[in-house]
Amino acid sequence: MKFSEKVEVIEVGPRDGLQNEPRPISVEEKKHLIDRLAQVGFKRIESTAFVHPKWVPQMADAEAIAAYCNELGLTHIALTPNERAIDRAISIGVPQIAVFIGASTQFNKRNINRTTDESLEECKVVFEKAKRNNIFVRAYVSMAFSCPFQGHVTFEEVNHVCQAFVKLGADEIDIGDTNGRANPKLVYERFSRLKDLYPEASFVGHFHDTFHLALANVVAAIEAGVNKFDSSVGGLGGCPYSPGATGNVSTERLVYMLNEMGIQTGLDIDVLNAIGTEARALSSTL
Repeated sequence: MKFSEKVEVIEVGPRDGLQNEPRPISVEEKKHLIDRLAQVGFKRIESTAFVHPKWVPQMADAEAIAAYCNELGLTHIALTPNERAIDRAISIGVPQIAVFIGASTQFNKRNINRTTDESLEECKVVFEKAKRNNIFVRAYVSMAFSCPFQGHVTFEEVNHVCQAFVKLGADEIDIGDTNGRANPKLVYERFSRLKDLYPEASFVGHFHDTFHLALANVVAAIEAGVNKFDSSVGGLGGCPYSPGATGNVSTERLVYMLNEMGIQTGLDIDVLNAIGTEARALSSTL
């Protein structure tokens, strides 16, 4: 087995971790969490989402959170699913944005009432505006292994979205096991094929821990040549549009495993463990 010497861990707790929490979490609580995470050594943190508060009430404070991250000098990522969202991100000076499209058309229809191809067409303007403003674009492929509405998602469906993202100029492509049903064999095969097809592309692994396979899936992805992974402090998270999907892989558990494997992350595990306890206290579901 061949593993990278270094892995980048991208903390997604402030956005993906908190978005599904039923209890309103205050701006000050979020700022405190972000401030604590900034002390650990993360190169990037996913901070917020510019979405309508009717659909994701927890993200109603997106401008305030993005502005705070800018004050701290953080390289942070904000989700911008449409033209209105990218305009908001540009106005506040967000350095990196993310778009997302489900490889499963059924998921897209349930989520945003559009097919995968319709979603790809709509996100072109987001890419164009981001590129004009020198903003880094992260492109999520959601439901890249299975879908709660469709079942198994084929490689061809995933590749269809990846190919479009490559053509649009995505700076990195984040492959998401959104409902946590991937397994190491499938993960290794899928990432290996994608890296063969797009050797110049930068891929990220995004695993949920629904069936406690997230860490094993990370190892499989590393073996396939992936060296960037999302995680959420305290294991917070879950997709509001994916029934039964539990939290993201825990940042503390991921960093501990990587450290034990001799893989450098540049992150302080002791501080992370303390923050993980604080983060879980924000959740009403853990």
